[in-house]
Amino acid sequence: MDLDRLAAVHLFPVRHHSPRSSATLRAYLDEVRPKAIFVEGPSDATPLLEALVDPKTVPPVAILGYRTDGEPASSLWPFAAYSPEYVAVKWAFEHGVRVELIDIPVGTTLAPFDGALVGHDDADDPGGHEDAHAHAHEHEHEHEHEHEHEHGDGPASAEGEQESIYAACARARGFRSFEEFWEASFEAPRYDPGPFREALLAYADLVRSDGDRLIHRARDAYMARSILERMGPDLAPSEVAAVLGAAHAAAFAARDVDPALEARLPAPIPCAVTLIPFSFPRLSEQLGYGAGNRAPQYYQRAHDAGGDFRRATLEVLIDFTEHLRLRGFMASLADTIEAFRLAVSLAELRGKAEPGLDEVREATIATMCRGDATHVDGFLWPAVIGRNVGRVGGGIGKNSLQEEFWREVRERRLPATDAPESFRLSLTNEVEVGTSVLLHRLRIAKIPYAAYAGTRAAGRGGAGARGQRRGQAASEVPPDELLRQLSETWEAQWTPATDVALVEKIVLGDTLEQVATRLLEEDLAACHTTGEAADVLLNAVLASSARAAASALDACDRFAAGDSDLPSLARACRAFAGLASFGSSRSLSSLGDGVIATMLEKTFARAVLRVHGGCTGSDEAVAPAKEALRTLHDVALSQPIVDRAAWFEAARALVDSDAVNPTASGLACGLLYLAQELDDRGDREGGSPDHDDAVARIVGLRLGSAAPPEAAASFLAGFLEVNALVLVKSRPVVEALDAFLGGILPERFKDTLPVLRRAFAALGATERRYLLENVLAARKLGDKARAAQAVLLEKDREKLKEMSEDLSQAMDDLDDLL
Repeated sequence: MDLDRLAAVHLFPVRHHSPRSSATLRAYLDEVRPKAIFVEGPSDATPLLEALVDPKTVPPVAILGYRTDGEPASSLWPFAAYSPEYVAVKWAFEHGVRVELIDIPVGTTLAPFDGALVGHDDADDPGGHEDAHAHAHEHEHEHEHEHEHEHGDGPASAEGEQESIYAACARARGFRSFEEFWEASFEAPRYDPGPFREALLAYADLVRSDGDRLIHRARDAYMARSILERMGPDLAPSEVAAVLGAAHAAAFAARDVDPALEARLPAPIPCAVTLIPFSFPRLSEQLGYGAGNRAPQYYQRAHDAGGDFRRATLEVLIDFTEHLRLRGFMASLADTIEAFRLAVSLAELRGKAEPGLDEVREATIATMCRGDATHVDGFLWPAVIGRNVGRVGGGIGKNSLQEEFWREVRERRLPATDAPESFRLSLTNEVEVGTSVLLHRLRIAKIPYAAYAGTRAAGRGGAGARGQRRGQAASEVPPDELLRQLSETWEAQWTPATDVALVEKIVLGDTLEQVATRLLEEDLAACHTTGEAADVLLNAVLASSARAAASALDACDRFAAGDSDLPSLARACRAFAGLASFGSSRSLSSLGDGVIATMLEKTFARAVLRVHGGCTGSDEAVAPAKEALRTLHDVALSQPIVDRAAWFEAARALVDSDAVNPTASGLACGLLYLAQELDDRGDREGGSPDHDDAVARIVGLRLGSAAPPEAAASFLAGFLEVNALVLVKSRPVVEALDAFLGGILPERFKDTLPVLRRAFAALGATERRYLLENVLAARKLGDKARAAQAVLLEKDREKLKEMSEDLSQAMDDLDDLL
């Protein structure tokens, strides 16, 4: 390798997304007028360069490289209008000059590699991209992975950790962060191309010596060979310009390249490249992108002003003033001028050529915010970060998933910016149901776009019907609850990750329905119980995937035949009941109502047969079974096609059984009481059953002296779980309860107390008032019931002491229990 020939090339060091680098680079190219320009970037993306600088392409945009072998992994190379690489490519096209990318290809970046290469990637390049090869594998399922800058972590370091070279540079110059050091040393000062090039090469040579940069040195070898091969014998070094990250350029200038290291790079894997829109929020490190670009919009203003940071500062302060005024704060032009003057003064006091972002923030806090930084974070940062979203010209075709997504977004008028927007869908409207189907397909396909924010439940009864809490993610909400809604609230936000995912998921199908179906079928293959398969079925209905729904139905039938798990079967029953009652808003033409009804009937019968066995064991073991009992009870009452009588019979068997967990018996008793099905003798004799007498008889037996007090208290706990208000309003029930409590032997009361406390903990103020009234009536204190209510509402302890002795004693007794 002819390193002397390489060092003689017009090497120009840059830091990515640096407006000063771009300004001096353009002046340098105007000066040296090269015949060929070689730019750091994935070599297999060279065919995209014409589209990159197409007049219809508006930065920020990004080169996206992604695997095409079925594995979801990708990497991004973003460009702003002031990115030096973009400026170099644009200059080349404007002047008819050959231009190529010369870094390792995407396939090598994303390929599995020897971990020894990565272990030495501690000293980051201040001017080059942070090596995507070293990090893509850590983030290959996180679509926000970008090809980041190699500028280090700034001066702050964890206690005990060795200070980085970047922190040392900042500290030596008296700056608080690496970003402030960079801005004051390289961005704000006005440079001629020659001095800027020399200063940045010297700085890069300093930081390049810190640590072993094996992965970067391997890339050095690759890029050096690429430049020399592309030059060939026809181009003299003086006719070639190479635009590289500063550390790479410094290595070439110093002839410090080891060609043997290129062999350490892995063989490329199948990959493809495309160009996608990007956004300023993704370029900002405040939002997780370590690009060394704290404020993309601020630097865009500086770039547009020809590198004039003073003008950029004034423009930002004017914008911030408008933000404050629109939100009702007192802010005037005089405040803006004062803030600008303070920013300039601070820069001069600190020996800076021009004010930078730190001066902007501090001057704003001191003047317009009167020392309060609260509004700076809320209003100033949007002004300096910006919300710009790029656009890709028509020369780059989108894949079918991208085409479908953007067509649907336009036609359904969904959000298309990198800022969250909330909206509600009415599921009584056919068009909005279609929008819901689209969003659920994206959710199932894990395309980051819309987050499920809440629902309003239908006003009908149903299996396990519950209100939906606003703010739950869709992945946290049971699918049957998602299906059973009159409306849905979503929060949508396009980000570059959306397009990244749409590109990656093309290996799973050509349409969003195909992708969702494929993933649902994969979920189905991993199912082992009826309940799990039923959840897949419901998601298939939400996504309107007939094929996945049919497969899930078959799986439910297959699993249910041998499923002995009561909670799983009840979960499936709830799913089928939801489809039977509410499935019309997500109708599937290939699934008739008869199929769902038959599945519900069969699965319900199987679940009822397993009620007794599922309710044996400890309190902890039967907790899922108790929820299953509630579900089966709801289904029995809401679905006329199931065998309601079989459920009631199974529930009565639980009430009478001493072999099952007492809390399950109590729960079943409470459910039957509310359904007025505790005693069917009145029906047989032609009369009306007295359900209060029936429940009092059962409670009296279960809480009687023959029963162990711990088991009796557990029965009571389960009994009160159902609907404590209805139960404590029943005087016969309360009389049985009072007799039980009064009959517990003192030596057994200590063991019983914890269970009693748990049982009564669910009682609210209303339930306690009814309980006390009935206790007083049972103790022949009915004439003092009104006084009892006053006691419960009384908050003045001094007045409580004035009450009658008997009533105070009754309150003390009740307080001990509660």
